[in-house]
Amino acid sequence: MAEEVRVREGEGLAQSLEEYLHGWSERSGIVAEVWAMPGEAVPADLAEAVYATVVEALSNVERHSRAEHVSIAVTLGAGGLRMTVSDDGIGYADRPGRLDGRGQTAMRANFAEVGGTLTINSTLRGGTTITGVIPS
Repeated sequence: MAEEVRVREGEGLAQSLEEYLHGWSERSGIVAEVWAMPGEAVPADLAEAVYATVVEALSNVERHSRAEHVSIAVTLGAGGLRMTVSDDGIGYADRPGRLDGRGQTAMRANFAEVGGTLTINSTLRGGTTITGVIPS
């Protein structure tokens, strides 16, 4: 997929994500629920990292999870920015020595580039939750 993974010029993170989610949900048939989006401007470098990570996470949900629902929350506060993407899919069991796939590596790199961390928690038949935190 040769899709431009960037916040659209002149749009904020919340608007760009909501537009992307609408199209993604229609195309994939997976219900996307937005729990929270920042009501204020997010610095461009953080917005790009979050946007690219959400797009990759949703790509993984669509390709691998067999989920029916995905929930997205992005909050910005005094402590920094927090992003969560959760699905109700099949999840996967963590295997010792398991290497992250290319998408997981890219998502972690997106957050690391802006001083943040990203964790991925998954339970076999229990879904997957991706959480990214960028401290202030």
